[in-house]
Amino acid sequence: MTGSTSSPGGLAPAPGAAPRGRILLAQTLAEVRMTLRNGEQLLLTLVIPLVVLVAMSKLPADVVGHEPAIDAVTPGVLALAVMSTAFTGQAIATGFERRYGVLRLLGSTPLGRSGLLVAKTAAVLVVEVVQVLLIAAVAYALGWHPVGSWAYAVLLLVLGTAAFSALGLLLAGTLRAEATLAVANGVYLLLLALGGVVIPADRLPGPLAPVVALLPSAALGQGLRDVLLHGLGFPVAAAAVLLVWAAVASVATARTFRWS
Repeated sequence: MTGSTSSPGGLAPAPGAAPRGRILLAQTLAEVRMTLRNGEQLLLTLVIPLVVLVAMSKLPADVVGHEPAIDAVTPGVLALAVMSTAFTGQAIATGFERRYGVLRLLGSTPLGRSGLLVAKTAAVLVVEVVQVLLIAAVAYALGWHPVGSWAYAVLLLVLGTAAFSALGLLLAGTLRAEATLAVANGVYLLLLALGGVVIPADRLPGPLAPVVALLPSAALGQGLRDVLLHGLGFPVAAAAVLLVWAAVASVATARTFRWS
């Protein structure tokens, strides 16, 4: 008589990888938890945008170009939040994961390299939802009165995420971790000050304005202002700039990214 292969509880073992969807969900949630538990990441993704929002809401109208200032500042801070998470935060985290061999290890699991990138992108979007809700709540408390289509605004945020995420991964996959840390933070501060994110590009010194307008930071910031501040239709020019940056950076990342 042959023996049974069932376990004592009557359940036969079923070796093998979990369903693909469950693997992606588990990794996405792990990425979100790591972000929200990291003090530096919280400072970058939540604290700094909120500090900028509150501080700049007190600026005079001639600086931001609108009265009340909170209406002009909030769309730019939403763009800043996307830049914080999709570009700076993701670049730094991925750069150090690459340095310590985490990317190579996870890429060799059933998750796979493509699955890891999908999970990272999904985690960025989840964190951005938290950012948008929190920033919007604080802005409303400060007297924000947005106009225009939120559907257009969300589409712009997604396009901005694609562009900045690709740029962040490009940095993380080509530079050493320490260099990624320095460059990502430096670019973040530079774009915050002169990238047309919160202060419109057309309010910068003359020679800078036309150049800054072609940056993804300015395109996202101005696009959101066009929609939420001025109530205009979908900003095709801003969307085109973001799509070009996303496409170019994605191709460059695919060709140069190193997993270890």
